[in-house]
Amino acid sequence: MLLAVDVGNTNIVLGVFDGESLVSSCRVSTNISQTDIEYSMRIKAFMDFNNIGSIDGAIISSVVPPLVRTLKRAIKLVCGVEPLIVGPGVKTGVDIQIDNPAELGADMVVGDVAVINKYPLPAIVFDFGTATTASVIDKNGAHLGGAIMCGVQTAINSLASGTSLLPQIAVSAPQNVIGKNTIDSMKSGSVIGSAAMLEGMVARFEKELGEKATVIVTGGLGKSIAKNCSLDIIVDDNLLLDGLRLIYENNK
Repeated sequence: MLLAVDVGNTNIVLGVFDGESLVSSCRVSTNISQTDIEYSMRIKAFMDFNNIGSIDGAIISSVVPPLVRTLKRAIKLVCGVEPLIVGPGVKTGVDIQIDNPAELGADMVVGDVAVINKYPLPAIVFDFGTATTASVIDKNGAHLGGAIMCGVQTAINSLASGTSLLPQIAVSAPQNVIGKNTIDSMKSGSVIGSAAMLEGMVARFEKELGEKATVIVTGGLGKSIAKNCSLDIIVDDNLLLDGLRLIYENNK
């Protein structure tokens, strides 16, 4: 079995594959102050809870560099394997056509790999996490570039902490776009506003591409945003885990 670990700024996603099948997954909060022993206990608890037996291999992608060594040690302690780290020297098969390919985040590379192998191209991928990222992949599977926006929850946190009268709210769509109170107005701006942003960005990306593209949404808040879009959108909660599995298989 393969343990795939996607480390984000807010959450770490753990997934276990038996061949091509994802047999179990979960999200845990990211905490850079925790030690390798503490993370090994979290991984062990996840595996025990899901009756996961021996792990034959592991792979990590991370946008939180301080946690890479910690998680490597934790996985070695629990699983007895040395995890592959997505980064320079790892074969991904993605033709990265941005000014400095080294700048592209591991999460975006992993998402590209999954999209290229799972969906018709060209494609546009939105990942709604701590930051909202968009990747544009052309019909030949090349990463052309994209956009980085403020994450939905990050924006709400900023509003709540930076203003005197706006409260902290849970992310969910209101019944109406026109909010009748402060909370519904904030929900409309965050959820419906993000959906409108997605639609507008897709239109502009497709104009530059010169053709229609498959639109894929992933990330913790992706489903909530996609439900409020008028476009034909694929929601793939396991996109990055699938990408990690494919990269591992290409580097065995």
